[in-house]
Amino acid sequence: MNHSQDLSHQAGQKMGQAQEKTSQMADKARETAQSAMDSMQQAGQQMQAKAQGATDAIKDKMGMNK
Repeated sequence: MNHSQDLSHQAGQKMGQAQEKTSQMADKARETAQSAMDSMQQAGQQMQAKAQGATDAIKDKMGMNK
């Protein structure tokens, strides 16, 4: 290989490495976003269950749950 071909080869390798790193970072970002969405959904479900429990407790106290 002449010097120009060697530089071109090295540039191609670096470009491929950069694309792979970018892909890995994008995958990690997607995983993090999905995890955050799952956590928020779980928290929302817990809040909803607690609110329903409080509503039921009030209805029981007032005799409205019959």
